[in-house]
Amino acid sequence: MSDLFFGTDLFSEFDRLQRQMANAFGGFPSSIRSGRSGAFPQVNIGSTDDSIEIVAFAPGVDPKSFDVSIDKGLLNISGERGTARPEAAGDDTRTYAQERFAGAFRRVIELPDHADPDKVTAQYINGCLIVSIGKREMSKPRAITVQ
Repeated sequence: MSDLFFGTDLFSEFDRLQRQMANAFGGFPSSIRSGRSGAFPQVNIGSTDDSIEIVAFAPGVDPKSFDVSIDKGLLNISGERGTARPEAAGDDTRTYAQERFAGAFRRVIELPDHADPDKVTAQYINGCLIVSIGKREMSKPRAITVQ
């Protein structure tokens, strides 16, 4: 009978078990800013009548470090973001928590068939890489006159 007795209340034991399971299997992101690994930079994808618009949120990345290319209907965005350590911090500083991603990254986005790889522009504004890909003429909406 003593095997069924818990020294604390049952709910705290469930909490302890849940924390152990989260540690063992990776758990859930610790904050709303935390995303799944490998998802940097986060992107928004949309379209207008004339273009496909991709916004990659990449603050702290040197615009010269981006490599943007299109090959076989895939948009590749890659680059590297360095660590952001204050200059006052020396080599003896120990990090206890790090939410900011640093290092090499790569995102591959499949483009629709009507994307025109010859009509691409990319610009970096306020920490966002904005890639605009024109649509082929035959895919643009047009009005048809009824006779």
